[in-house]
Amino acid sequence: MEPAAARPRPILTAGSVLPQDAGGAALVARVHSPEAGGPCVAAVRGEQVVDLTAVVPTVSDLMERDDAAKVVREAGGGHTWRLEELLAAPADRPDVAHLLAPVDLQVIKAAGVTFARSLLERVIEERTGGDPAQAASVRARVGRVVGGTLDGVRPGSPEAARAKELLVAEGLWSQYLEVGIGPDPEVFTKAPVLSAVGTGADIGVLGASVWNNPEPEAVLVVDSRGRVRGATLGNDVNLRDIEGRSALLLSHAKDNNASCAIGPFVRLLDEDFGLDAVRGLDLDLRIDGTDGYVLHGSSSMREISRDVLDLVAATHGAHHQYPDGFVLFTGTLFAPTEDRQAPGGGFTHEYGDIVRISSPRLGALVNTVVPSEQAAPWTFGVGALMRNLARRGVL
Repeated sequence: MEPAAARPRPILTAGSVLPQDAGGAALVARVHSPEAGGPCVAAVRGEQVVDLTAVVPTVSDLMERDDAAKVVREAGGGHTWRLEELLAAPADRPDVAHLLAPVDLQVIKAAGVTFARSLLERVIEERTGGDPAQAASVRARVGRVVGGTLDGVRPGSPEAARAKELLVAEGLWSQYLEVGIGPDPEVFTKAPVLSAVGTGADIGVLGASVWNNPEPEAVLVVDSRGRVRGATLGNDVNLRDIEGRSALLLSHAKDNNASCAIGPFVRLLDEDFGLDAVRGLDLDLRIDGTDGYVLHGSSSMREISRDVLDLVAATHGAHHQYPDGFVLFTGTLFAPTEDRQAPGGGFTHEYGDIVRISSPRLGALVNTVVPSEQAAPWTFGVGALMRNLARRGVL
């Protein structure tokens, strides 16, 4: 493991991070302000970032407002920062202003196994018991028997029920297939409130993991009434070896220090960016290793097996409320199978990897992979936020 000071930092610029049509977008940021001693809700206006905390003390409050997009575009603000300066600043230094994850009091939820291709990889993880050395042979068998069986199958449909009967008879039924094509999706709590990291920050992979990958996802931002108010990008880091040993280890595999990245900004829904635009998002992934290794991948929301509103309804409703709203990772099509370290072992991260998840209408989320144990400790929780906002007189 190289020392922390020697790890590469991604070079971020406004042009590389902003959406291609940023001029017409209502973009919400959060900024750590040394002067305020805490986070500021902010609007991205061109290459200026404007503090709106006096108008809306939290992003959660902003999402509750019917005029949220107007506030972001027009409300008078306080301090301003140059976006380039925020992007150039180290994301773990409390003495300099820098970007944070653009959500705060919202519960961080995630939907899993929402794409057929990644569904098969979850089955493979389970069948190998988390052992990457067995992945290639198991992948071949599962692909032969399961792959064609699921083509065009709608989750919860009679066709899905018949596919289940066939796969049970073949001895290949799996708990992942149950949530992939069954009536109920998998929705879990990804990370604690306020624990997500933003663009430019380190992202953590548990030191014990030897088989893992990023999960580039579109993330919905939903208010307390269950209305989708915006979207952003997320990396729902996946520890394939740990979850593959047992699905009951999901929280151990998913929720570790710095293991959830969200950003760079929340793009609010408006007349130019609605739910259909979210349904049509294309996400690109690029991984650059310190050894010159490069991996490209992609994920398209057009291939998701459940509509985004169905995922929201499975999360929020009469059965479960979220007074401060929630964000919802929608799953990924990306499931890397390329060998990196050993033949047949598939892909796994190396420390120092720079992970770039991008989409033309949402911008770019960029992070550097480190051991979770060496990522900056999470110290600013809900209590600290409330005390800070009260001290600033904005509550």
